[in-house]
Amino acid sequence: MVSLLKLRHCLTAGVPPGTSTDDAARRQWWAALATLQEDFLLPLGEVSGLWLAAPLPALYEPALLQRLQGWVWSPAAIGTLLPPAPPRLLQSATGQSRGAVPGSGYHRLLLEEGDGDDPLLVIVTPQLQVALCLDGPAEGRRLVVRFDPEVLSEALSLMHQRLELSDPAAALELRTAVQQLGPLHSEPSLGLRFWPLLANRLARIAPSLTLQPLAAAAGGKPSQAEATASSAAQISELALLEALTHEVRTPLATIRTLIRSLLRRSDLPAVVRQRLEHIDGECSEQIDRFGLIFLAAELQRPLGQGQAQADLPLARTDLSELLGQLEGLWQRQLARRQLTLDLQITPDLPQVLSDPARLETMLGGLIDRFSRSLPAGTRVRLVLQPAGARLKLQLSSAGPVPVPGEPSPRGRELVGPVLSWDPSTGSLQLSRQATQQLFERLGGRLTERSGSGLTVFFPVYVPAA
Repeated sequence: MVSLLKLRHCLTAGVPPGTSTDDAARRQWWAALATLQEDFLLPLGEVSGLWLAAPLPALYEPALLQRLQGWVWSPAAIGTLLPPAPPRLLQSATGQSRGAVPGSGYHRLLLEEGDGDDPLLVIVTPQLQVALCLDGPAEGRRLVVRFDPEVLSEALSLMHQRLELSDPAAALELRTAVQQLGPLHSEPSLGLRFWPLLANRLARIAPSLTLQPLAAAAGGKPSQAEATASSAAQISELALLEALTHEVRTPLATIRTLIRSLLRRSDLPAVVRQRLEHIDGECSEQIDRFGLIFLAAELQRPLGQGQAQADLPLARTDLSELLGQLEGLWQRQLARRQLTLDLQITPDLPQVLSDPARLETMLGGLIDRFSRSLPAGTRVRLVLQPAGARLKLQLSSAGPVPVPGEPSPRGRELVGPVLSWDPSTGSLQLSRQATQQLFERLGGRLTERSGSGLTVFFPVYVPAA
């Protein structure tokens, strides 16, 4: 039988020996996964294709998991934790044979003795083909990424040979999936584009800790050297914040992928399913929250001379429809903290100018930021109504009557330019300044007044004459 170790030898042929520690190599692996998904695959839009991985699923973006067909070699020991492989060659509504439905789960295959346990991933789409793996001894680890067609063709051939011997039905599905992709095209410059993006991401998630904040001189205007040191310290703090958000989001995304695989099982007891759904919701909430913190930190980075923040492309967005789609999700999130949501939308509202994909995450972050410090039993009121040439989205709350003698909750305290800390709950949230900047990038204007909730104004979309 063809071992996955032989596949790694194919991918690493001609690659210089590694010099990294295992920890450093795995940071490179996670950064490479993020770069491939966020900078290469997601921009393709409605991409079709296939992926093969070991020893656990490597992809974690929900949109990609829904669109791409997958095969995962995993240890037999975790067989009870992953769903069974979906039925082979299901019949479609037209009566034609097809493979597993995209998004219904990946095929699970068993690792054999001699396969090794280092991670590997092969992705094949009509526009992009790539293979990557970790390899090497303990103090000589390396990340290997290959875009060259000859190596990828040999890698797919080895995987197909492996499946023909161990699972002929899966081998047939792999052949069919490759044939259905049609002609494959890969830009020769993919490698040249990938490595600088990976290096940039690594620079953000692995900041230097040699820059330390320096105390300003007592009294008087700071010197040029002190101002430079202060700016460098801020950059270091922002880089550390970006690193921490990445370190939180990445494993949470992997946990969520495994949880959703479990939820596809039909034999789960009701209480287990309920708890897994709760974990899935918490993971999604925290992934989105830390994603916003990461974006806010990037906006705080000082720009070089002559640089300007690139404006996001804004498009007409049906805010009423978006809120209606998100209402159920927000109800469930608030219910976990014993809160309720009252959504009121004025009928027949016009569309607004914004970025619907980013706006969904931003609105969820706003709900979380507003509600996290509210006491149990509070009703969160969300109202969308016209306001001249804008639409006004207003958040307010109505809660239980405070018990006499109970201390009033303290206000939020700033922790740098991006975060604020709520002493009453111990939670970190985006600061008012960072939240305002993010909404401005999405075409909105946020106002926040103590005791009267939050209000966001969005410009109404006006068709070109």
